[in-house]
Order: sequence, then structure tokens, then C-alpha cells
Amino acid sequence: MRISAKVDYAVRAMAELAAVPPGELARAEDVAGAQDIPVAFLLTILNDLKAAHLVRGHRGRGGGYSLARPAAEITVADVARAIDGPLARVRDGGLKDLGYTGPATALLDVWMAVRTSLRSVLENVTLADLVAERLPPAITAMAAEYRTDEQRRGR
Repeated sequence: MRISAKVDYAVRAMAELAAVPPGELARAEDVAGAQDIPVAFLLTILNDLKAAHLVRGHRGRGGGYSLARPAAEITVADVARAIDGPLARVRDGGLKDLGYTGPATALLDVWMAVRTSLRSVLENVTLADLVAERLPPAITAMAAEYRTDEQRRGR
């Protein structure tokens, strides 16, 4: 899976919105400045997130943006899907549409495992987890394993 800049920006923007005290709104310019996101690009992202019912836009002098649901109910997967669609695509189709033969037959199971692996991470991290800087233990363990592997490789 490739995590696009748009998804990265969207998750960061949503974390900013999640950090806003209840009842308050965040201006797009403030979110953009806090996360170093171009304002015009952020406005496009916010429109996508509004269409997915993850964000609410509030018009007027004191307007801005807020989460459409509590931060504990919005996962990183929700945000990624709102921006880029399915978490893992193979040739832009569904896995049920794929068929392999011969020595590649088991490849379908590999793609299924990839999708399951992505879900096990992205569907288990909420915006509230990000804001609190308290990730689920399984996610923290995977990140630690990654760091150890990278050190072993000299990176």
C-alpha cells in the first residue's frame, strides 16, 4: 500500500480537529499552519472528509470545522478510505474478481493477508489514540519491531 500525501495530510488534519476542545471550531488556516499543509489542498481534503461525513463545516464569522463524530469513533482507516478508497487495491479491482493459476495460485491469499494486515493496524487506531499519544499495544509493538529491523539493516 502506498500512503498518499493526501491521506497523510488528511489524517494529520483530523488529528488537529480531534485535539480541539469540545464545542470549539478549527479554522482551516490554523489547521494548515499547525501541520504545514497547503491551505488550498487542505480545503479540498476537508471537502472529501465532509462528503464522507467525518467532518462538519460551519459557516459564518466564527465558522470553521469540527469532527462529525467523537474522535474515539473515527479510525485512521475511515480517513484513508474517505480520501483514497479501499485500503489495498490489486489492479484497481476487488479481490473476489482475481483468479490466478499454476504457481501463482497462492498469490490471492497473499493479497488477502496484506489487506487483513492493513486493517489490523488502521482500523484499530482512532483519532483519540493519536491525540492522546497512546496507541494500542499491538500497534506499538509492531512499530518497535520495525525500528529494530531498520537498525539491524543499518538504516
